[in-house]
Amino acid sequence: MAERRARLLVRGGTVVDATGSRRADVAVVDGVVHQVADGLRPPAGATVLDAEGCLVAPGLVDLHTHLREPGHEEAETVESGSRAAALGGYTAVVAMPNTEPAVDSAAVARQVLQLGRGALCRVAVAGAITVGRAGQRLAPLGELAALGIHLFTDDGAGVQDAGVMRRALEYARGLGVTLAQHCEDAGLAAGGHMHEGACSSWLGVPGQPAAAEEVMVARDIALVRLTGASMHFLHLSTAGSVALVAGARAEGLPVTAEVTPHHLSLTDDALCGYDPVFKVNPPLRTAHDTAALARACAAGVIDAVATDHAPHPPEAKDVPLDQAPPGMLGLQTAWPVTLQALGAAGLDWLQVLALLSWQPARIARLHPAAGGDQGGPVVPGAAANLCVLDPHATWTVEPASLASRSRNTPFTGRSLTGAVRHTVHRGEPVVVGGQATR
Repeated sequence: MAERRARLLVRGGTVVDATGSRRADVAVVDGVVHQVADGLRPPAGATVLDAEGCLVAPGLVDLHTHLREPGHEEAETVESGSRAAALGGYTAVVAMPNTEPAVDSAAVARQVLQLGRGALCRVAVAGAITVGRAGQRLAPLGELAALGIHLFTDDGAGVQDAGVMRRALEYARGLGVTLAQHCEDAGLAAGGHMHEGACSSWLGVPGQPAAAEEVMVARDIALVRLTGASMHFLHLSTAGSVALVAGARAEGLPVTAEVTPHHLSLTDDALCGYDPVFKVNPPLRTAHDTAALARACAAGVIDAVATDHAPHPPEAKDVPLDQAPPGMLGLQTAWPVTLQALGAAGLDWLQVLALLSWQPARIARLHPAAGGDQGGPVVPGAAANLCVLDPHATWTVEPASLASRSRNTPFTGRSLTGAVRHTVHRGEPVVVGGQATR
């Protein structure tokens, strides 16, 4: 029998996973959790990671990451985005398909999957629902599903034609995959650069009404009811949207939903200075909406917190508000921002980590229950995809120190509580002491 190698010991932390929390050390051998117990001694030659005062959890899983490659490598690449993810505690991300060309063919999907093989975290790929994300002809869903793609979306644009969306859902049900919708009625949202409300009126900036999101949420819930297919709602931002999802869940419909850290923590007031860094789609909403989103997380109506990490090079954001593209960075700030926003709403560490780790892993079908290696309990025999999180450490966001090729974080200069100390990907420490190892 071959001698086991690549030993690792994560020592002194509190293990937190879907089964609860307990004080334990975690021993890893050859990429697999070997032992979980208090007071373990490191074997000879083992790497020891100090987790004193920290939470040791299954790695975070992001359902909504824009890696920009292929087509916009000046903003981000798979390599730079995966580095930011690892530094944020993520061991898996789902790369969105709104690249150039879009991920609407097996050839492009294979390219992104190949790029992800050397990444610092697992890079799963979402396929486009329609060719070119144009909302007209269905992409080859079966061909993409055969590559192991489980999530499909035209993210950045909602599928406007209800007939097209119905056909997509019918195909998706037969294939056993999930469609993820960017809920935005183009006619209602047209010309809007922020939330339509008191702030937009005061600034004299055209806004997007909450109804632009909510009418599509309502339409697609009706289509789920009609087809029986699964639906995941991306980056919900309004109180009305989560109320609709709550009703669908109570009805037993197969729908899931995510919110972003920035929609939990920022409001449309942030745009009072016309700073394009705060321009995002869907737009930042009101304090009433952020409170409703937090309550929905606490009630289990929202299944996941996803970053919608959307890098843009400085020159793209250094323009007037109405000319700037929407989007902001999120991977390295998601854990502390979510911890603060949902902690203030009464959620504990276990509840926050469920939203950031094992629940999104289930939606993406990366969880061991679906044959994957992400988000499962930290037990012997499990894949060693782990993050070590310090819930008390404070740090200040400095854009130049972030791993992304872009700098468009809305949290510049802000002091955040909650830091990533270590990240372990497939048994390899890819972040140690808050620094990437390669």
